[in-house]
Amino acid sequence: METVMIRAVRNLALSICAGLVMAAPAIANTSAYPNQPIRIVVPYAPGGFNDTIARLVGKKLQDSWGQPVIVDNRPGGGTILGLTNAAKSPPDGYTLAVVGFPTVANQFLHKKLTYDTNKDFTPVVLGAYSPNLLVVRADSPIKSLKDFIAAAKAKPGKLNYASAGNGTSNHLTMEYFKSVAGIDLTQVPYKGSAPMITDLLGGQVDIMFDNAPHVMPHVKAGKLRALAITSEKRSPLLPDVPTVSELGFPDFVVSVWYGFSAPAGTPPEIIAKLNGEINKILKADDIKKAFVDAGVDPLGGSTQQFDTYFKSQSARWGKVIKDANVVAD
Repeated sequence: METVMIRAVRNLALSICAGLVMAAPAIANTSAYPNQPIRIVVPYAPGGFNDTIARLVGKKLQDSWGQPVIVDNRPGGGTILGLTNAAKSPPDGYTLAVVGFPTVANQFLHKKLTYDTNKDFTPVVLGAYSPNLLVVRADSPIKSLKDFIAAAKAKPGKLNYASAGNGTSNHLTMEYFKSVAGIDLTQVPYKGSAPMITDLLGGQVDIMFDNAPHVMPHVKAGKLRALAITSEKRSPLLPDVPTVSELGFPDFVVSVWYGFSAPAGTPPEIIAKLNGEINKILKADDIKKAFVDAGVDPLGGSTQQFDTYFKSQSARWGKVIKDANVVAD
């Protein structure tokens, strides 16, 4: 007769075997990855470089792996809507998200996000970064960074600058510069770069920082004057524009960056496969040319390097936001 103990041991063994059988398909699916379409969530409308990098990398992934790659634009909430959707997606490697500067800033600007910035995503790769340019209209009496600082100090709060709203990269870059230069300016918020540039060209605002891909065409066309660039070294596309660092602010290096993350819990072997393939894509000559022509530097690297960079960005901009008492719009 079967004892209670023997029956319990038998049932436990059967449960373990059943669990192994159930787990087998997941292991097989992981090894066969990818075997279905991949979705890249872009938390912006089409048109900006966040969208461009998703489409360029997505096309290459599709060509290499033979699976459709769908770019899913989900703008709204300063990237919060799109990133919430990505964070809540199955962690199976078939959803990626384009993350960047706002991903860092939002965790300090919003008391309650619908996702946890540091727990709900797994870094895949840091794809690229681009500096900001400090620009004025071509006929502005401000002809250098020195002129700008002198004008701001002569009339505190009288000069105004355009931003894309509280907590955006151009806003926080100017707040950061105000703190290191000891100047006072008045912010004029807009709903994106296009209206900012329009009003700067029209004389409604005096100055602004903005991402290189947005303003470089106007600089090259002679409509805007670039006073300085926030990169570590001068850009080969604008070799005559000095860096903020070389003009007396050696630690002032700011970049807008673009990375890929996946929902937390995505299997490490899938993350490694994505990282390896995207790194390969970023080294392709046509991709490098497309990036550089847009004023963006292709990067790449390990998931750990991206994680370290993300944490350093969090530390820097968390301090800027706190010191400047920046709140969300």
